[in-house]
Amino acid sequence: MNFGQVLTAMVTPFDSEGNIDFDATRSLVNHLISNGSDGLVIAGTTGESPTLTSEEKVSLYKFVVEVVNGRVPVIAGTGSNNTRASIQLTKQAEEAGVDAIMLVTPYYNKPTQEGMYQHFTTIAKATSLPIMLYNIPGRSVVNMAPETIVRLSQVENIVSVKEASGDLDAASEIISRTPDEFSVYSGEDSNTLPFVSIGGTGIVSVSAHVIGNEMQAMIQAYRNGNGSYASAMHRTLLPVMHAIFSAPSPSPVKAALNRKGVEVGGVRLPLLPLTEEEANEIETILASVQQRERVYS
Repeated sequence: MNFGQVLTAMVTPFDSEGNIDFDATRSLVNHLISNGSDGLVIAGTTGESPTLTSEEKVSLYKFVVEVVNGRVPVIAGTGSNNTRASIQLTKQAEEAGVDAIMLVTPYYNKPTQEGMYQHFTTIAKATSLPIMLYNIPGRSVVNMAPETIVRLSQVENIVSVKEASGDLDAASEIISRTPDEFSVYSGEDSNTLPFVSIGGTGIVSVSAHVIGNEMQAMIQAYRNGNGSYASAMHRTLLPVMHAIFSAPSPSPVKAALNRKGVEVGGVRLPLLPLTEEEANEIETILASVQQRERVYS
């Protein structure tokens, strides 16, 4: 299943007291849809899922589905390292009307490859929703092997993977060995163009909050045969992508959005907001890249 080529892993806006700011969420959703996002992934790591309660996640699912109103796919993060809890949250997401769910590799308890396979297939049997797997060894410690992803791609409603290992050889193997209709997304912004060039579907991005249109233009240029333009855009956008991960995410991207006038508030502990100096540096990089990008427009 192809959810689009640029999906944004959406931040969760908070008010001054640290509660979900639903008015700001409405504005953010509309901003993203208007600025290059083909789909939204909500309540994932970028959405600060570790600090959201299950009740908050369900409220967010329902609200975003209502605001989106069918304009783009809404993919809800419902994965955890607790299979039963993931099933319960998945069922609530299904009732909320989301279009698909994303399931992260179980973190902390370090399951085997067979344990991961059983975890994902058990959740898949409990829902009719399409499932995007999420492999991110940098955060979950465990790496889901290409062979396991290939096995899981044979499950009817497991239709996609967000591959954030940064291993292009592994990504190539997954793309080669899974069905054509199984979509394979990069989870690393800086790998967007290399990933697309080996046959990947697109990107589940954090940087797309602020450079979504530019990322769309880069991918489309490559697919239209204009590799020189795409390569130039890649080099131009790379400083932004690095800046967006210059501190624990999503602190940098929230700072960038706030500086752009898209108010999303701060972050919840144990994360910290950027210092004024750090936020100024990101703003300077964004301004510089936007100036350079005009050269290629």
